Amino acid sequence: MEKSAAAASSVSRPVTSGSKIIFVGASTGGTEAVKIFLLGIPPDCPPILIVQHMPESFTASFAARLNTLCAPRVIEAQGGESLESGTVYVAPGHSHLRIKRGASAFVTELLKTPPVNRHRPSVDVLFDSAAEVVGHNAIGVILTGMGKDGANGLLRMRKAGAHTFGQDEASCVVYGMPREAALIGAVEDVASLEALSRRVLTLLGRPG
Repeated sequence: MEKSAAAASSVSRPVTSGSKIIFVGASTGGTEAVKIFLLGIPPDCPPILIVQHMPESFTASFAARLNTLCAPRVIEAQGGESLESGTVYVAPGHSHLRIKRGASAFVTELLKTPPVNRHRPSVDVLFDSAAEVVGHNAIGVILTGMGKDGANGLLRMRKAGAHTFGQDEASCVVYGMPREAALIGAVEDVASLEALSRRVLTLLGRPG
């Protein structure tokens, strides 16, 4: 499903304070989980920022493949992009991905600071920025993965007023990251992988 530039621009617009933004973290089994989640997302969705643990040589092709399969535009973040609706930003494998406030809109930021939870990019780094910058307008989604990266960041998001989702054990390849997040009270809503996008859309007032 190739998307024309005209089609992409028709649903893309810069987002500012007060807009909903979706943040997703995944690791082992996540490439398929991210794909399934995005297949349920419409082309005019809020901006989506994704950290998938993956070597840097694969993230650009991963984003390009998702772009051919999914309704929203999917790109590998380069840093400094103004966030737009209808666009998904995948963290490159060499840098942490964060969100920050720009002069007139939210923008992406890449950091080559040390790994967090042994990962760069780290889900915690992304989720922490969501808690700090977006607060109650953020939506956090933690998917299948080994370890605990993202659990503490998701808890900080929830404490900042964000709505948080975790993939259920039955649909995970590895029930590590969602489990750790659930154990510390970071997950507000648990759902199967197939239901997660519908639950997020319902929260946005747009039943899928």
